[in-house]
Amino acid sequence: MILALVAILQNPATCVSNQAAPVAQRWAAAAARAHVIACEKLAPNIPGFSIAVAVDGRIVWSEAFGLANVEARLPATPATQFRIGSVSKPLTATAIAQLFDVGKLDLDAPVQRYVPSFPQKGAPITTRLAGGHLAGLRHYQGDEFTLNRRFRTVTEGLSIFKDDPLIAAPGTRFSYSSYGFNLLSAVVEGASGEEFLAYMSRHVFKPLRMTATAPDRSDSLIPNRTRFYDRVAAGGYSLSPTVDNSYKWAGGGFLSTAEDLVRFGSAMLDPGFLKGATLELLFTPQHTTAGEATPYGIGWYVAKDSLGHRYVYHGGGSVGGTTAFGVDRDSRVVFALVTNLSDARLGPGREIQAVFDSVAAGLIR
Repeated sequence: MILALVAILQNPATCVSNQAAPVAQRWAAAAARAHVIACEKLAPNIPGFSIAVAVDGRIVWSEAFGLANVEARLPATPATQFRIGSVSKPLTATAIAQLFDVGKLDLDAPVQRYVPSFPQKGAPITTRLAGGHLAGLRHYQGDEFTLNRRFRTVTEGLSIFKDDPLIAAPGTRFSYSSYGFNLLSAVVEGASGEEFLAYMSRHVFKPLRMTATAPDRSDSLIPNRTRFYDRVAAGGYSLSPTVDNSYKWAGGGFLSTAEDLVRFGSAMLDPGFLKGATLELLFTPQHTTAGEATPYGIGWYVAKDSLGHRYVYHGGGSVGGTTAFGVDRDSRVVFALVTNLSDARLGPGREIQAVFDSVAAGLIR
């Protein structure tokens, strides 16, 4: 089914949006500029999306644009839940960090200590290596990204890849692998004694007031969940194929909102939810056994932004969703952009974030 672009998505002058709350005076000019960028550069090319920005732990702007359901012309709102894809990885890394904080998890022990059913691979695979894409585990192949098969447990989901050979010896090569985070969800279960989804709900989402973050269950009615779309060559959108994300909760299977994500990112600015040393562990690039630095800590990409600030971030690509998420540890700006389109182009989101970064850093008023 191909859906033509509707007028409100084509014409910035009629850009339809829902703002969560009035914007404080300090941030009013930044929010107004961000609204224009969103309407001119994002709205014509994405059915529906939502953006939130937090500074110093407080949400200063939150606005949704376009449609959560194109067929029914249902507007997106800040409460609309989107697939966040690999932005699920920083959430899972937080569970790993918590268990490390309380001494229940040794990051450098072989994963078989926590997941005895995972096959030996000739060299130790550890939680630290899997969390940094250094374990040698493969990524999706064939049609696995669009898998529509139900797995009852995270351990059952490991069957997709657990018997495959490694693509490199553990520690020797940075190679992005969502399946490494599938393995980490089983590590969380083994270290905590709780089912992975229950652990995430009780120990990560609820304490951080992430009330709209949940597994994307294909067999459940989730009232605020958007519909999901792909772009087609004719210039419109088609409904995305039906998928079942039960095989990849930890690496790419959660739903969330932009507001929930910036609440989460704000909790990563200071010690408290996690110990200070543990935050640094997550945000410090790992190295190969040859000493080569990687761009990744545990669950986070690590970089310097255009202002020279310490910046940690993750993107997320889903069937029917694309997400951008970042935490500026120096300006203390946290940014999230969630959409209901596969392979959406989110470059203008960086412009929006830069506006708030500049205000927070005192460069513009």
